[in-house]
Amino acid sequence: MPLAIITGASRGLGLALARALAQRQWALVLNARGTADLERAARELGSITEVIAVPGDVADPAHRMAVVHAAGHEIDLLVNNASILGPSPQPPLAKYPLDVLEQVYRVNVLAPLALAQLVLPRLPEGGAIINVTSDAAVEPYDGWGGYGSSKAALEQLSAILAAEQPSIRVYTVDPGDMRTRMHQEAFPGEDISDRPPPEESVPGLLALIEGKLPSGRYRARELGVTDGVVA
Repeated sequence: MPLAIITGASRGLGLALARALAQRQWALVLNARGTADLERAARELGSITEVIAVPGDVADPAHRMAVVHAAGHEIDLLVNNASILGPSPQPPLAKYPLDVLEQVYRVNVLAPLALAQLVLPRLPEGGAIINVTSDAAVEPYDGWGGYGSSKAALEQLSAILAAEQPSIRVYTVDPGDMRTRMHQEAFPGEDISDRPPPEESVPGLLALIEGKLPSGRYRARELGVTDGVVA
């Protein structure tokens, strides 16, 4: 039974992907900061497959060690989905609190790299790391300097990691706009009901996980679901 670690798995895209993998009989180690929501997700998915819930903050080194330890000696997939937006509404860079920006980078950049460092010795040839990114990493949206620059840093780290680790697959995946709590926080007071649910981004992630596409950056909704072929 293949095993995946998914961070930020108590709701949104992380939970949607966990559900899809559970249906495919993947064993799961799930992380999120919200204990109650994470345990609820673990109970749901535990009726389908093997699930271990490890609540905590991925920015905490001891917690990261606990997550990887819970997974065991062989890990087939790491999905770095957990991230934070920063202040809402998001301030311009000229007024961005640097201590808050530092925390955004700890969660969105350093934690994914730290988890990758821990997982790499347990990842078999052909295993995969998926780092969830955003179009804010490549587009200079007004007010998105903190979150966007953190995702840009994550993308460059991912690209270099892929070059240094040719025996595995390292993907950065832009899931597109989604109707999630984080997206709502990014647009306080606005109606985001027209955004698609995160489940619509899952087939593209599965195409990468189950297919043979090379390491790189992909948009989830541009991917097909058969053999990792671009639709």
